[in-house]
Amino acid sequence: MNPDPGLASWLQLALTPGVGPATFQRLLRQFGLPQAILERKRSELASFSTPAVVAALDSPALAQAVARSLAWAEQPGHWIVTLADETYPRPLLEIADPPALLYAQGRIELLARSALAIVGSRNATQQGEANAEALARVLSATGLTIVSGLALGIDAAAHRGGLAGAGSTIAVLGTGIDVVYPSRNAALTAEIAERGLLLSEFPLGAAPAAQNFPRRNRLISGLARGCLVVEAALASGSLITARAAAEQGREVFAIPGSIHSPLSKGCHALIKSGAKLVESAEDVLTELSGFRPSGYASTQHASASTDTGLLAHMGHDPVDIDSLCSRAGMSAEQVSSELLKLELDGRVAALPGGLYQRLEKGQRR
Repeated sequence: MNPDPGLASWLQLALTPGVGPATFQRLLRQFGLPQAILERKRSELASFSTPAVVAALDSPALAQAVARSLAWAEQPGHWIVTLADETYPRPLLEIADPPALLYAQGRIELLARSALAIVGSRNATQQGEANAEALARVLSATGLTIVSGLALGIDAAAHRGGLAGAGSTIAVLGTGIDVVYPSRNAALTAEIAERGLLLSEFPLGAAPAAQNFPRRNRLISGLARGCLVVEAALASGSLITARAAAEQGREVFAIPGSIHSPLSKGCHALIKSGAKLVESAEDVLTELSGFRPSGYASTQHASASTDTGLLAHMGHDPVDIDSLCSRAGMSAEQVSSELLKLELDGRVAALPGGLYQRLEKGQRR
């Protein structure tokens, strides 16, 4: 719940169509807090926006939207945090266009903790999701809060890992905070609302729109001390988040992958341009100066030299059955039978195009 008696004024300005972060900040610099802005003659505000925007300030529809938001904020565990609040996340004040207010649901204290963003492909491989979840779990155990965007694939895996550790997780939404998107993440969304934090700059009821997600990405990186990209194609939205992180002065990390995988191309491009190559949680922690981890398990894995049978011939890149037949000196029927056993045991994942990839021990889902 919100103690700010002037919250209605903040909402009235923020919910006015056409008043974005830049206009809001110009008004604040010129006139002071929202209550003072709204007390001004509408003619004084006209130079800051269009006549239609100024007229909308006093519309019945806007008054209803403000009332709805105030009612939402009165519910336990619901918060609307303004730029003037002590709980407003300090890192966001460093970015170019911090939102005037944020809708939050869950553990509001997570906004004050050191955080790491973990993002990546929605169409991730099983190994990619396992890597994201394992790294997030270990980094959360050190006390870092894991920030991501609640998309399918890498984002969801990062949130699951974050929830497993002391740092927990923050999900930054590209919709209104009361909109569950994507629907397949409904259970995860409910769990984050209970044990982590949901966060959005968009008004209640805002539907998923293409333009919302690039804007959301700047908050994912802005909240964090660094951004780790796990599996991303060259055209991935995750690269937008990584670029925002670099522009905001945050550390950028990327996990390398197979040179044959399209989902490694984005990560490799980031590494070529200066991102830190990550193989373990230690690689991230050594770059976050000033952060003191609280004790954690290493993410380094035991040597794969003890693998026997077909696994000993698979390597770590995706491989087809014909290649495995050649390497192992086995028939196609034998290889297929072994692959099925390994897949059922969680040691191998089937990929599109008839390819197979090993899953590392300790990273199986």
